Amino acid sequence: MLFSVVIPVYGCRAALPELHRRLTETISELTTDYEIILVNDNCPENSWEVIEELCARDSHVIGIELSRNFGQMNAMLAGLNNCKGEWVIVMDCDLQDRPEEIPRLYAKAKEGYDVVFARRADRKDSKIKIFWSNLFYKVYNYATDGNYDGALCNYSVINRKVIEAYCSMNEQYRDYVMYIKWLGFHSTAIDVEHNARFEGESSYTFKKKVDMAIELLTSQSDKMLKLVVKLGFSMTFLAFIAIIVIVIQYFTIDVDPGWTSMVASIILIGGLVILTIGMVGLYVGNIFVQTKDRPKYVIRQIINEDKEEG
Repeated sequence: MLFSVVIPVYGCRAALPELHRRLTETISELTTDYEIILVNDNCPENSWEVIEELCARDSHVIGIELSRNFGQMNAMLAGLNNCKGEWVIVMDCDLQDRPEEIPRLYAKAKEGYDVVFARRADRKDSKIKIFWSNLFYKVYNYATDGNYDGALCNYSVINRKVIEAYCSMNEQYRDYVMYIKWLGFHSTAIDVEHNARFEGESSYTFKKKVDMAIELLTSQSDKMLKLVVKLGFSMTFLAFIAIIVIVIQYFTIDVDPGWTSMVASIILIGGLVILTIGMVGLYVGNIFVQTKDRPKYVIRQIINEDKEEG
């Protein structure tokens, strides 16, 4: 099989028929040997009903229903673990990723690249969302000593050997783009047109984005712990200097003890202690989750898994 298209589905029921139509028109011009894998991540709009209809009409469509909501990355992983294509296309279901860009991505891959990412040069997102995204990548680049482009998205064409390497990693918390980049295969990116969502709004609330950022930062790098250690050492050194200065002033200038400054110092040091303990707690929590080694997703059923492609 030449192509597998893996699409996690959540919150975009109305977009699925149009997505299927445009995907079919685009990929059928390249090959008849393909599959479209739609992974229902317990969509609240009952997208599984639409996926069942598409599977009944088109044997190229494979429907995977997860037992509950496991999150976008794990839904994507379920599709990647069950795909068969030599080249795998990963995209979102909301039609912000244009299916018509697939031939360009594949043509670039045939130049000798294992991975070709789509780069959203002109993002159709709010300025606030773009600001927080850019800020996160700056922090992430610092924490991991990496060089990740915030304009890159999940939309990509990737060789099977890269997908197998990605699926073999056992981390509970993982990001698709960052971990694919970490693998180090020959990759590049091309600018693509980014459309507005077909319907509705993103399910990623600000809280979800913050939680995901913390998980990624603390699961892939220990640099944040080292930063806290450096901060603690710096505060201890400054406090030691301040004590020396206060003792000298007490015997030479006869200054008042200064209860306000003392209370402020105690609060500051107490806050740093709590911050340090909390940071360590996050890392210990990651170890706890990882050692349980629970499955990252559970599949309830698969439709068209064994059908021959027409």
